[in-house]
Amino acid sequence: MKNVLVIAYYFPPSGGPGVQRVLKHIKYLKEFGWNPIVLTVSNGQFPARDESLMKEIPSDILVYRSRIFEPYDLYRKFTGKSKNTAIDVNVIKKDGQKSNFRERIAELIRATFFIPDARIGWISSAVKKAEEIIKEHKIEAVYSSSPPYTCSIIARKLKRKYGLKWVAGFRDPWTGFISSPKRWFIPKMIDKSMEKSVFSEADWIECAWEGIIKDALSKYPDLDKNKFHHVPNGFDSSDFPKIESKRNDKFTLTYTGSMYGRRNPKSLFEAIENLIKSKELKSNDFEIILVGRFGNEIYNMINLTNFKESIKTISYVPHKESIRYLMKSDILLLIVDESKESQEIVPGKVYEYIGIMKPLIAIAPNKSAIAELIKETNSGEIAHQTEIEKIGAIFLNYFNSWKTSETKFYPNEELISKYERKNSAKYLAKLLD
Repeated sequence: MKNVLVIAYYFPPSGGPGVQRVLKHIKYLKEFGWNPIVLTVSNGQFPARDESLMKEIPSDILVYRSRIFEPYDLYRKFTGKSKNTAIDVNVIKKDGQKSNFRERIAELIRATFFIPDARIGWISSAVKKAEEIIKEHKIEAVYSSSPPYTCSIIARKLKRKYGLKWVAGFRDPWTGFISSPKRWFIPKMIDKSMEKSVFSEADWIECAWEGIIKDALSKYPDLDKNKFHHVPNGFDSSDFPKIESKRNDKFTLTYTGSMYGRRNPKSLFEAIENLIKSKELKSNDFEIILVGRFGNEIYNMINLTNFKESIKTISYVPHKESIRYLMKSDILLLIVDESKESQEIVPGKVYEYIGIMKPLIAIAPNKSAIAELIKETNSGEIAHQTEIEKIGAIFLNYFNSWKTSETKFYPNEELISKYERKNSAKYLAKLLD
C-alpha cells in the first residue's frame, strides 16, 4: 500500500459540493492500492459547515490539520456585514448590481495582495505540517485539490523540495473564471505566472470537467496536453437513503445547492407565471422546494412572484438530508450560471441528480457540456435562460405526466452507473500508479 498526501482546504467539517470529490477519493483509493493521508485546515471559515460529514471520513485514514490565517472576519467588519454572512452568496454580484465604496476597496485589496486567493495564509503552516508528515510516513505522491489554488502552491513547494510525484486536481479553472477577482496588470501577471508554473510542474493534472482542460490549453498552448486528464465528478449510491415510494400531494420540484448572482431562478419563475396567467396551471397545483444557501436577491425574486406561497426555502442541511429531499421530489431543477464559461461548466451535483434518476429540468445553454451529459444519459430536458416558453412547456409536460401517473421518463441506467464515485477514484489511482 503506497501513501499519497492529499492537500485539501475543503474537507469535513466543511460542507458543500467541493468537499465530496476529495471525500469520495479518499473513501475508495485504498481499494486501488493507495493509502491517502490528508492535510487540511484546523480553523477554516467555510461558506457552509456539515458536521455530519465527519462521520464519513474512513476511520483508518490519518487526517492532519494546521492553522490558517483567514481574512474574512476583517472583510466582514470592513464592509459592515454580519459575522455569519456567507462570502460567496452575498458578495458575488449579479450583472448590474453595484458594490458600495467599502466593498470596492475590499475587492481591490483582495485582487492586489491575495494571490492566488484569500487562503494564502495557510501556505506556511501547511508546508511545515506537510514536511512533518513526509518525514513520519513514506509519502510517494501528492494530490492537491483546487480551488483554493493555494493548495496547488503548497503542493508545488513540496514537489520542488522533495521531488515527489504530483497530481494537481482542479474542480474549476484558475485565472479568468467567473469567481476570479478582477486584478490589475501586475497582480494579474503574478497570478498567471503561478497558474502556468503549476500546470508545467505537476506530473498529471486531473480535471473535473473538460472545459478546465480547454481553458488551460487556450491560455498556455505550449503545455503538454497529454498530462491533462478528465476525471468527472460522480455520485455515490451508498449515500442514497432507502425511501418509501409515495405520491406527493402536490407536484414537487426541488433544487439543492447555492443560488446567487447569475445563478438564479428568474426564468423559471417567469415561465410559471405565464402558465398561471394562461390558466394551464394553478398556484396550488405545485410546490417548489429550494434547499441550500441563497443570496438576498433570490429571496427578493421569490417575494415578487404571484405564487410565493408555493415556494419553500430551506437553509443548508447535511448532505444526506439534501439527497432525501431530491429523492422525494417529482422533478429536479439545475441552473447553470449565465456566463462566458456556461458552455463548459458541469456542476458536481448534476451527477447526484442523474444518479437519483428523477426527471431533470436544466436551465443551461442548449449547446453545452451539461446538455450533452443530460442528453446522453436521457436524464431530462434543457432550455436556455432566454427560452421562457420552452421552460414553461417542459414544466407543464412533467406536471401533466405526474397528474396522469403516466411514465415518460426512461434514463439510461447502464451509462449512469459509470459515474459512480468509485470509478473516479480508480482513475486517480491509475494516474498515481
